[in-house]
Amino acid sequence: MRPTALLLLLTSTSTLLLDVARPSPPLYKNPRAPIADRVRDLLGRMTLEEKVMQMVCINYERKDTLFTKERRLDEGRIRRGYPDGLGQIAVASKIQNVELGAAENARVSNELQRYFVEKTRLGIPVVIHEEGLHGLAGKGSTSFPQPIALAGTFDPALVRQLYAVVGQETRSRGAHQILSPVVDVAREPRWGRCEETFGEDPYLVGEMGVAAVNGLQGDGTYHDKKHVLATLKHFAAHGQPEGGTNTAPVNVSERLLRDVFLYPFQQAVERAHVASVMASYNEIDGVPSHANRWLLTGILRREWGFKGYVVADYFGVKELNWGDGHGHKVAADFADAARQAVNAGVNIELPNPEAYPSLVALVRSKAVLEARIDTLVAKLLEYKFRLGLFEDPYVDAKAAERANGTPAATQLARQAAREAIVLLKNDQQVAPLDLAKYKTIAVIGPNARRTLFGEYSGQQRYFVNVLDGIKQRVGSRAKVLYSEGCKITVSEGWFEDKVVLPTPEADRQSIAEAVKVAQEADIIVLAVGGNEQTSREAWSLTHMGDRADLDLIGRQNELADALAATGKPVVSVVINGAPLAFVNLSQKSTALFECWYLGQETGNAIADVLFGDYSPAGKLSMSIPRSAGQLPVFYNYKLTARRGYAFAEVSPLYPFGFGLSYGQFTFSKPQLTRPEIGPADSTTVSVTVRNASNRPATEIVQLYIRDEVSSVTRPVKELKGFQRVTLQPGKSQVVTLPITPARLGFYDLNYKYTVEPGEFTLMVGNSSRTEDLQTTTLRVRLTDK
Repeated sequence: MRPTALLLLLTSTSTLLLDVARPSPPLYKNPRAPIADRVRDLLGRMTLEEKVMQMVCINYERKDTLFTKERRLDEGRIRRGYPDGLGQIAVASKIQNVELGAAENARVSNELQRYFVEKTRLGIPVVIHEEGLHGLAGKGSTSFPQPIALAGTFDPALVRQLYAVVGQETRSRGAHQILSPVVDVAREPRWGRCEETFGEDPYLVGEMGVAAVNGLQGDGTYHDKKHVLATLKHFAAHGQPEGGTNTAPVNVSERLLRDVFLYPFQQAVERAHVASVMASYNEIDGVPSHANRWLLTGILRREWGFKGYVVADYFGVKELNWGDGHGHKVAADFADAARQAVNAGVNIELPNPEAYPSLVALVRSKAVLEARIDTLVAKLLEYKFRLGLFEDPYVDAKAAERANGTPAATQLARQAAREAIVLLKNDQQVAPLDLAKYKTIAVIGPNARRTLFGEYSGQQRYFVNVLDGIKQRVGSRAKVLYSEGCKITVSEGWFEDKVVLPTPEADRQSIAEAVKVAQEADIIVLAVGGNEQTSREAWSLTHMGDRADLDLIGRQNELADALAATGKPVVSVVINGAPLAFVNLSQKSTALFECWYLGQETGNAIADVLFGDYSPAGKLSMSIPRSAGQLPVFYNYKLTARRGYAFAEVSPLYPFGFGLSYGQFTFSKPQLTRPEIGPADSTTVSVTVRNASNRPATEIVQLYIRDEVSSVTRPVKELKGFQRVTLQPGKSQVVTLPITPARLGFYDLNYKYTVEPGEFTLMVGNSSRTEDLQTTTLRVRLTDK
């Protein structure tokens, strides 16, 4: 045999022997294998300790200790602290109290993944979660309006597009899960977390929630690295706490729970296939949500078919044990809290391993079945496979920098902010402001030059305040003067525990100065409301944020009175996170806008609307009360609920769904395609909407339904459909809305969702006010033909 041939033979034989000797990779590392098989294979290889560590997360100081002072991974520390791996890491966009830009954020995420994938026994990657209430709460990301403002757009397509940006910016940095959207139905304006919600109506919250989940998750494949796992918050009934105080008990019946508070969650589970749900802090009927098997397993998983995983709200598991304002005392200790939460169906403890590490001992003592652990861990592993993290857990740092705060995202932020603004009053048609008439504009108020993002906001790229937005818009066409007028709070910052209020003496001196400025102007733009310290998440006894009253804080009413006394027109813009009872401000204002928190484009969007570049089309997602004593004030009340008060008006100051336009719209009488149907049938209702003004404008057509006679009491009206319509001057459009069994039904005496025969009043118009609605009658027969 020739030497060359002999060499080839020996080489081939050696290669064959090496292939035989080399073990084949485990099934769970085969990307072509079915995910269910990969999960089963991986679970079978894991120790009990490794399983339990998939059910915990690290944040705050625990996370920060994994890094050197230069924010480089310290492998020795992580090896000693987490030898059995880790399930999640919270908020990698912030390390050692420093917010990271997109590129460094991506680098840190890559370093974390590289350790867990390459340096642990089984190479299981971690999921990194971030906050994304109205944009990723990370340095340099895009800040959109808060959800309470977004809901007022009545524009699910916009909301889906917006949250798709949130998902893409988040994923570009190496994170995989967003703790958003909040689909709590907010029926308590004193509650400091109203701004996180899509408002008081379950149907609207459901539509916006589905849109947000679809934007974040896309088609649910995730491999394009542009989408993330969404997390519905807070399950359930968090939005009407007793006394309006955060985490307080929610005292509702099962029927009301299902009709109102569970409805948006069910929509997002069944229609949008949300990946994750977060349990709520509150209790229902004496059972805290983190220990509520009926809620987390019975309803969520068995009734609705939820296929994702449940995360604990931060510290929610250990609060089953804590007391004195921080918890429930239904668990004897943290181990008992872990047992209850696992048996209820909480897959993972956030944000730190405080209760769940005791699961190892609980399993060994037979207090918890290992099969239960396997079931919960399997779902966590499944989503790591679905995210593609076992194959490609890394991101491109340079691409992350380019993906955040793009021109397209900035434009979308401005569009969303403009659509969210609600015009509540416009006497003498003072708005839009005519620069040919108003040559000197006084911009006055504590919110005119303050940065106001609202809750869960990072170091955003920029913020355009009201003063700067107006200055940029008018340029040299008008003179713009400024005075603060008074302060709401001296201190700033959502995270700051201490709130410092101004002194009356300092405020009144500022009011006097503001009056002098106003006297030089032709018109006054007054920016008032609240800030991140006057209404916010109350997370501890030293960090309050719920309100006992709803009036404007401090001397803001004195400021409004003094400015109105000058005789100059006052155009007020209210920037805030929850409904305020601004009766006096409404009376003293010539025009009044509810703006909520509008994100980075606040000033530009307000200027666009003030000067007529955009006709306001926003509607109230929460009713505006006249006082705290009037509460509850939500529009969809029961027939016996609003008999009235001695010496006070029972109606809200401004109701849900209300909002004026610079246009003028007329509605024809509603017409049904089928005025009589069976209980399983559908029909449609149509109206012709006409823009009778001389300018293009957008109106939101709203459909409300009332069941006239029913086996259980029903609300006086319920939103069951809506559609945005943009019309040129003099143009008309027929708007058709579907009437389906899902929109006519309710939970009957036996808690069965049903459509009962009888008459239904259908109301179509541009707000929930009776005078803004036109009606027709639908009859439902006893049986289908």
